[in-house]
Amino acid sequence: MNTSLPPAVKHLLIINALVFFAQQTPVVSGIINNLFILYPLGSGHFYPWQLISYMFLHADFNHILYNMFGLWMFGSSLEYMWGTNRFVKYYLLTGLGAALIQMVVSSNPVLGASGGVFGVLIAYALIFPNRYIMLLIPPIPVKAKYLIGAYAAFELFNGVMYTNSGVAHFAHLGGMVAGYALIRYWNIRTNIE
Repeated sequence: MNTSLPPAVKHLLIINALVFFAQQTPVVSGIINNLFILYPLGSGHFYPWQLISYMFLHADFNHILYNMFGLWMFGSSLEYMWGTNRFVKYYLLTGLGAALIQMVVSSNPVLGASGGVFGVLIAYALIFPNRYIMLLIPPIPVKAKYLIGAYAAFELFNGVMYTNSGVAHFAHLGGMVAGYALIRYWNIRTNIE
């Protein structure tokens, strides 16, 4: 297994980190929040580029940490398999799908890479369903298809039950739906491991 970071994952990690640090600067933060967070249609703050730019913004340190950890952990294997161009297209399209689905079900502004990361998760579960992922608590191995499937069910439950939680559960699910559709449309081989 290759231990170096593939180029797209590496650059996405760097860009997200740089934007996050810029968000911590009061003057820059105001500009970023007004122009690049995904606002709903009809809010008076929506701009078309927000359908992509929202993916590079994060609410706090834990938000960016979990998203970038997921991107690194699962995205690297996909980029090595697909190549950089296909991986970048997939990641951005799943983030776009997440944005569109979130805009249909919610009127709240959205930010974060979670939609693209959840697209990466579903791809990983479909392509490497039998790879084991070691949980931290409790420290037990779980097959990717079961862990990611349970995570999707958890997101659906939370999205339906906790509509005002401040978490864009349907953006997460939207990334998964878009990812699944792309894998089928591109006829990507699944069940490799």
